[in-house]
Amino acid sequence: MHDMSAHAVQHHAPTSFIRKHVFSLDHKVIGKQYYALALLAAFIGMGLSWMMRIHLAWTNAAIPGLQLLSKTGAPGGVMTPDYYLQLLTMHGTIMVFFVLTTAPFAAFGNFFLPIQVGAEDMPFPHFNMMSFWVTFCAFIVLMASFFVGDGPTLGGWTQYAPLNAVGSVAGPGQGTGVVLWATSIALFCVGQLLGSLNFITTTLDLRVKGMSLMRLPLSAWAWFITSCMGLTAFAVLMPACILVILDHVAGTSFFVPSNLVMNDQLIPHSGGSTLLWQHLFWFFGHPEVYIAIVPGIGIVSHVLIANMRRPMLSQRVLIYSMGALAVLSYMVYGHHMFVSGMNPFSSLAFSFPTLVITIPSTIVVLIWTFSLYGSRLRINSASLFALGFISMFVSGGVSGFFLAQPSIDIMLHATYFVVGHFHLVMGVAAMFGIFAGTYFWLPKMVGRMMNETLGKIHFWLSFVGAYCIFMPFHYLGMAGNVRRYSTFVDDYLQPLMPVHRFITVAALITGAAQLVFLYNLIHSRFWGKLAPDNPWEATSLEWSTATPPPFDNFGGKHPVVYHDPYQYGVQSSVGDYVMQTSPEQVKTEHEEK
Repeated sequence: MHDMSAHAVQHHAPTSFIRKHVFSLDHKVIGKQYYALALLAAFIGMGLSWMMRIHLAWTNAAIPGLQLLSKTGAPGGVMTPDYYLQLLTMHGTIMVFFVLTTAPFAAFGNFFLPIQVGAEDMPFPHFNMMSFWVTFCAFIVLMASFFVGDGPTLGGWTQYAPLNAVGSVAGPGQGTGVVLWATSIALFCVGQLLGSLNFITTTLDLRVKGMSLMRLPLSAWAWFITSCMGLTAFAVLMPACILVILDHVAGTSFFVPSNLVMNDQLIPHSGGSTLLWQHLFWFFGHPEVYIAIVPGIGIVSHVLIANMRRPMLSQRVLIYSMGALAVLSYMVYGHHMFVSGMNPFSSLAFSFPTLVITIPSTIVVLIWTFSLYGSRLRINSASLFALGFISMFVSGGVSGFFLAQPSIDIMLHATYFVVGHFHLVMGVAAMFGIFAGTYFWLPKMVGRMMNETLGKIHFWLSFVGAYCIFMPFHYLGMAGNVRRYSTFVDDYLQPLMPVHRFITVAALITGAAQLVFLYNLIHSRFWGKLAPDNPWEATSLEWSTATPPPFDNFGGKHPVVYHDPYQYGVQSSVGDYVMQTSPEQVKTEHEEK
């Protein structure tokens, strides 16, 4: 460990509005900027999902105002099949990249990682500022595809080849739309690579005196492990996107095979490989699942410990399990390609580690469960969403056992079963982690408490609503309901339409519940009750400084760490906990017995 925290901040406190709130070098401001971007993206993505669900339930229904977004894609407000696929693509891209990656990792990590290790700032503040603005530019480029040419691409968030490489002959948005999509994702990768470098260096080199690696909070460990994954995963996706752009603008054939005929036109390219894109994309794509979920595991663990008032059964095992998830995530990417016609021996080689990766996930869940058993859990909005995260993580993960078997996956892969699986285990679980972190940390971020009554209403509507939406997806999949279709006109699908209408109503109600959260967030930010420095009686370093933290985090003082971050269930001068910075020596109740 190198105690470099005294040298972390090489810039002075800004005075101008631009330097303080826009092009800021302060990691806390950058964290808030990331959170605001993720919040905007989440509501855009939710709006797109609303429009898709309304179209699926009532195919010929006119959606007011949709024709303003695209006259050709929604004449009279009625969505065309092509435009449905375009909205599906944008929904998936926005949610995976600009919400599930940005909020739990970039937003909370930027704000709290330096404080949790005792640093004054990130080691490369200019890189940190660049990481946000490059990510913001990526979002603008992606949104621009709604208003350019024939709209956004319809290739799905996975953008499979050769559709992503042959140009407009492949369908609406497959020319300019794909170029904008690939440019956006390439820029996003640059931003995340800059952020990952900062996170890794902060964790390894800016820890204060006494802060060994095993004294880091579980949330800090999660951000560190995620940044290591991001450094490898995004470094693969970025050149893959560049190759797609070259296929469009430079006449190359990285992903276009010879003698390809599309829409009765012979494509003048040769020598490329359609499967090359799948290998590159999913080598990023499966670690991306854990880039979204591992920060949630760390945040939920951190929140639960503070509310259980006792440590987890084994902090070390939790850390090792998160590390195992990171390593194994690169070994299982081929299970997304079971339907690609891969060799059965290759399928077996990817199926086995897919089952193995459930072991560290199960260990994490068991540690949570047995740590909760017998605890005096404080019930608040943060702890409820942490419990909801565990529920969604388990419910969505169980269906992964089926999809790990090639013979079963081939039958279910193109159905709603897979959609239900990854929405629960990756989408909703990660969102619950974001909500848990928001209710827990917003008082420290803005200096005001959130409304607990509104928070609990938000939780129950979201928890019940998520199950009402995504559990029926598994039934639809087993009934043979194909995913990515905009209408279900076949006779065998007609009996399933009441299920789709039920899901749509549940989605509209659950989406409306997020407006309760938005109101609570904005109202609390400006008019909420003033927050004390340590409202949760927590022990890690972020609660040992002022609320909100000063520019250099600790008011010119460099904290010294004496304990691990979770000294709960003790008898001390302040109650049942001891801060990491307190030199007070105490014995746990267990030791005294």
